Amino acid sequence: MKKILLFTTILAAILFSGCAKKTDKTAVAVFVPGIIDDSPTYNMLAQGIKAAVEEKNQTLSDESKIDLFVMEAGTNQAEWGPKITALCAEQKYDVIISSNPSLPDLVEPILKQFPAQKFILLDATKEGNQNIHTVCYNQYEQSYITGYIGGLMSKSHKLALIAAQEYPVMNNIIYPYFEKGAQAAEGSSTVEFRIVGNWYDATKGAELADAVAKIGVDVILPICGGASQGVITSAINNGIYITWFDDNGFSKAPGTIISSSVMEQKKMSYNVTKEFLEGKTPWGTAKMVGIKEGFVDFVQDDPLYIQTVPADVREKMKSLLDDIRSGKTEIK
Repeated sequence: MKKILLFTTILAAILFSGCAKKTDKTAVAVFVPGIIDDSPTYNMLAQGIKAAVEEKNQTLSDESKIDLFVMEAGTNQAEWGPKITALCAEQKYDVIISSNPSLPDLVEPILKQFPAQKFILLDATKEGNQNIHTVCYNQYEQSYITGYIGGLMSKSHKLALIAAQEYPVMNNIIYPYFEKGAQAAEGSSTVEFRIVGNWYDATKGAELADAVAKIGVDVILPICGGASQGVITSAINNGIYITWFDDNGFSKAPGTIISSSVMEQKKMSYNVTKEFLEGKTPWGTAKMVGIKEGFVDFVQDDPLYIQTVPADVREKMKSLLDDIRSGKTEIK
């Protein structure tokens, strides 16, 4: 029934889209591939876009104020494509802004049906399509520094990465550079790679974490959305460590989470929205930002980090980050 209703909504939008008239008033849509309250990353996305729109609206008359619409698409990835299609079919949004590595592959086929639609996609990479601008965070650096502290903290020299799914950035950057970082810290380190199959199944996340704990893994990096909560629960029960990605996660499990590599999603989403509203979006280009640019960082001042991680390890992390910022060390 749910699928029938979704299909009916999309079909109706497409059938009546020919009647839709674009006005001179600018409209921005935020496509959230998840649930805002469950994801700091998507919360930051929405906050940054909203701040840029509100700032611009202060300079406009009531009749010209920018319309902002936020769609929370939920965690079922099979529904993302149809819901993006429905947004495009309305033919009212000058740009759709979103964030997820899998979105360029979802969006490109939709653009064949709606060739005028523009997309700005964060945490993603796609170059050469004049309807798309992407900005990705330097996940070579982010993965490497996360692996590095994992390698320093692991006693068994066995780590694991539990991912929601496989996609190019995961397979080609996050996983191999997490492993490179761990091996730079301790040459004998190995990384187990496990897939949940979706972004929400906490039970499956816990099962995978339990399984790798049984073979001696004592540090896990979860990148699996809501399923990460299951990984955390397992880590607490098994007395092993978690390294965290994308935001400050220390409070989620004090004493269990040993690191937080963060990306400045709110600042970036504000920047790209402001750039669009000023007519300066470099369509067809892919931009990467990292530690030097201030959009990727490693939390060093959280009291829980200081309490959990020994001073000598913290000093090694500080040295690595200083070297990356200064250009002395380049992660590639």
